[in-house]
Amino acid sequence: MKIIKRSGTEVKFDIQKITDAIRKANSEVIEQEQLSDETILELSNNVLKGCKKAKYSLGVEEIQNLVENELMRIHAYNVARKYITYRYKRALIRKSNSTDEQILSLIECNNEEVKQENSNKNPTVNSVQRDYMAGEVSKDITKRFLLPEDIVKAHEEGIIHFHDSDYFAQHMHNCCLVNLEDMLQNGTVISETMIEKPKSFSTACNVATQIIAQVASSQYGGQSITLSHLAPFVDISRQKIIKEVREEFATQGITATEDQIAKVAEMRVKNEVKKGCQMIQYQVVTLMTTNGQAPFVTVYMYLNEVPAGRTRDDLAMIIEEMLHQRILGVKNEKGVYITPAFPKLIYVLEENNIHPESEYFYLTELAAKCTAKRMVPDYISEKVMKNLKINENGQGDCYPCMGCRSFLTPDTTIHLGNIANALNYVEGQGKYYGRFNQGVVTLNLVDVACSSGKDMKKFWEIMNERLELCYRALMCRHKRLLGTPSDVAPILWQHGGLARLKKGEVIDRLLFDGYSTISLGYAGLSECVKYLTGESHTTEAGSKLGLEIMQALNDACAKWRKETNIAFSVYGTPLESTTYKFAKCLQKRFGVIPGVTDKNYITNSYHVHVTEQIDAFTKLTLESKFQKLSPGGAVSYVEVPNLQNNIPAVLALMQHIYDTIMYAELNTKSDFCQCCGYSGEIEIVTDADDKLVWRCPNCGNTDESKLNVARRTCGYIGTQFWNQGRTQEIKERVLHL
Repeated sequence: MKIIKRSGTEVKFDIQKITDAIRKANSEVIEQEQLSDETILELSNNVLKGCKKAKYSLGVEEIQNLVENELMRIHAYNVARKYITYRYKRALIRKSNSTDEQILSLIECNNEEVKQENSNKNPTVNSVQRDYMAGEVSKDITKRFLLPEDIVKAHEEGIIHFHDSDYFAQHMHNCCLVNLEDMLQNGTVISETMIEKPKSFSTACNVATQIIAQVASSQYGGQSITLSHLAPFVDISRQKIIKEVREEFATQGITATEDQIAKVAEMRVKNEVKKGCQMIQYQVVTLMTTNGQAPFVTVYMYLNEVPAGRTRDDLAMIIEEMLHQRILGVKNEKGVYITPAFPKLIYVLEENNIHPESEYFYLTELAAKCTAKRMVPDYISEKVMKNLKINENGQGDCYPCMGCRSFLTPDTTIHLGNIANALNYVEGQGKYYGRFNQGVVTLNLVDVACSSGKDMKKFWEIMNERLELCYRALMCRHKRLLGTPSDVAPILWQHGGLARLKKGEVIDRLLFDGYSTISLGYAGLSECVKYLTGESHTTEAGSKLGLEIMQALNDACAKWRKETNIAFSVYGTPLESTTYKFAKCLQKRFGVIPGVTDKNYITNSYHVHVTEQIDAFTKLTLESKFQKLSPGGAVSYVEVPNLQNNIPAVLALMQHIYDTIMYAELNTKSDFCQCCGYSGEIEIVTDADDKLVWRCPNCGNTDESKLNVARRTCGYIGTQFWNQGRTQEIKERVLHL
């Protein structure tokens, strides 16, 4: 059995330390009140039993609580008082300098919690450690100086989660849609160097990757770019290549018609597109940003985003090549092609590509093959999205999420004009590229339910109290950004990424009127409904209550928006490490409740519980009702077996997505063992310490450094392994097809 020290280090449980601590407290009371050695040993063993009952590795504070409870149980009040006093004094000493142990454990790679905090960060790498070290300092400052005490307490108890507190000390926002078109067409500045409009497609791709890296280093969330912004550069290359071919033929004395010249040039254009797409994939995978990981970037593929004709055909050519590149994958250190985590790809399903007779259906077939092998692209239904995202002109818009799932609200700033000073602004049109999210605070719905004791009146009272707490926490995020000068991130605020403000100008006007969003996250709707009704939210009664809860979240956001002129929006939180934290806090507060708190994880957002038997089509149809009430971000998924030899099944799911739900993805498995060369699904097993570990089913290898595992974690693919809560959730996922 293992425990988690305050530094985050995981160590074997040592009962002797419990015994010694009780003996020390015992020695400080008068002889008549001292406990016998037999009693002390009995108390220690009771604590050991309590630790074993827990379904996770307990922390030091939790174990000390067990010691106090045991002393109180046998009425050893003075011994307990001495023990509590000593504990309090030690806490004061730690509070005076609360980050040293965590930082030292980070440097020595002993911090188990941080090692598995982000499934796309390798904690042994210096740049990652540097980011984590800075994060520990930021979290400490945030906790002690920047946030109200009750919000910190609620965060620590798992009642809410104040996301990204490791970046809160700085004036940084969450995620965004990069206005790549403005930067490429009108020039930008990177590291104080002027970058003019590219003269070819390959140069545009190169500049785009540099922009991506700079943006990732200036914010803490995901970013999205669209291939539509690169498409015009294909024809720039084409015209340049046609001229070069014509001159080459003339130099060689070769007589050729314009049609022949164009055919030769087009072969070279396709080759340049291939090189450009390959550059994007390999640059994104290999670039290391200042936060110690590859840029968290999503690439959007939407044919109707450009006019029909030459530009759309060029966009189709880029999309085709991007899909070919992803199907191929990238080589690992053994030279074997594997599934990369980034860039995430999103393919828009639309009338011109969804039916077999559609003009671009060949791209949809290729996308299906890519998903079957590499888990991406994910899919947005243009039809459904345009019905849900209505801008102030009454028009439906289709646009990408920011990163993996965070969506902007439909544009309500059209009447305000060009408030970001974008050079590609089109008057009267909805604007999305150049907008961003201010941050997230998540409400633990399971805790609200369990705190109510199944009294629905009390449930709604507690819900309102917790929502007010979330509102105050979100306003802390908003106020932290108020007054931020554009100089803190020139690539974003001065040189076109998000705006073209003047030096010294503050970003305040971009925080209001719906230009940017701020997100009320939620988690555990499934367990919340299960506790209150005894039923899954897939049933009629469960679904009814689940939708009522979702509507209440939306009503709160609408109220706050009216009061503040800030775009609050309901966001289906992609819990990663937080799912384990919430689960542990729930078990500590409410014990083990079957079907509610008996796992080391809680369910993401509105999702059907991962263990529930339900077919893919029914799941997507059911979840579409909840996704509609999660306008600030959400994504549904279905778990499927290996479908590389059953592409019609993938296409059938894609058709269902197009007709039913705005945004969805398919989860497949594509792993590799470097020890034996096994390619397939790496399994999850329990080791001698009752810990979940990954193991090759062929050779038994459990060395994570020699396993390439890719799993959908929270809308994006993770490749650096996960904490025990998320690992259990992955292990228990059932197939939906």
